[in-house]
Amino acid sequence: MGQPIFLDYDREALDREYDNRGKVTDFAHYLARYTTESAMARREVPCRLDVRYGPGAGETLDIFPAPGSAPAPIHVFVHGGYWRALDKADFSYVVRAFRPAGATVVVINYALLPSVDMDELVRQCRAAVAWVYQNARSFGGDAQRLFVSGHSAGGHLAAMLMSTDWPAFAGLPADVITAGCGISGLYDLEPIRLCYLNADLRLGPEQARRNSPIHTVPARSGPLLLAVGGLEGAEYHRQTDELALAWQKRGLACEVMDMAGQNHFTIADQLTDPASELSRAILRQMGLR
Repeated sequence: MGQPIFLDYDREALDREYDNRGKVTDFAHYLARYTTESAMARREVPCRLDVRYGPGAGETLDIFPAPGSAPAPIHVFVHGGYWRALDKADFSYVVRAFRPAGATVVVINYALLPSVDMDELVRQCRAAVAWVYQNARSFGGDAQRLFVSGHSAGGHLAAMLMSTDWPAFAGLPADVITAGCGISGLYDLEPIRLCYLNADLRLGPEQARRNSPIHTVPARSGPLLLAVGGLEGAEYHRQTDELALAWQKRGLACEVMDMAGQNHFTIADQLTDPASELSRAILRQMGLR
């Protein structure tokens, strides 16, 4: 074993801990399934694709309006890919979890690292949510019922969205987001900065800290649900538990959902099915179940 660089991990062990594809032998099956299910969802569900929320190449989002005419709760989903890969088009399938219950679903894109830095990537996601809030009526959404979730790096971004000072960021009410869910998310970027991922992410110590949800706990917020697969590595569990503890110490509502038998890819696949354990938990959070 080499010299520890984070907790008891040396560089090789830390790299292994965050190598999700190395841990799940059939990961390619799930990535292909996400793509196939997403293409099918876009064919079958009415949608507005590649709507601009900002001037940058990555600043687009897809809207899947709820059935019916009444203003509908809005669910904003943020995709993962370690901030450097994948696209909103790979995750259109999440519409199947929420739209049948009456929600409008918005899946957002952002510029991938290293084409921008983490500060800008987080800013883009905040700008996307601000756009959704300000334009909700144009697609039949109810801005007073706006929820967020995200998987993996998207879980990190969902938590950063929950910690946003909306009056300072965009002159919006403090309670823009009603509640949120991080799914197998990353909430402490220090080990990310120290492992193989930083060759692309290029995080410095200060940037990693100010973009770590464990260090940006808001003074007030709606409830946060943190789901993590029981088969995830120890670091994913540590990250989840530490964010939950940080929120709870601040007196904020935060619940951990440890999902037995789920790995980093199967847990996201739960959102293909509105009857799955994870989908039902998020729908309950939204008041739709």
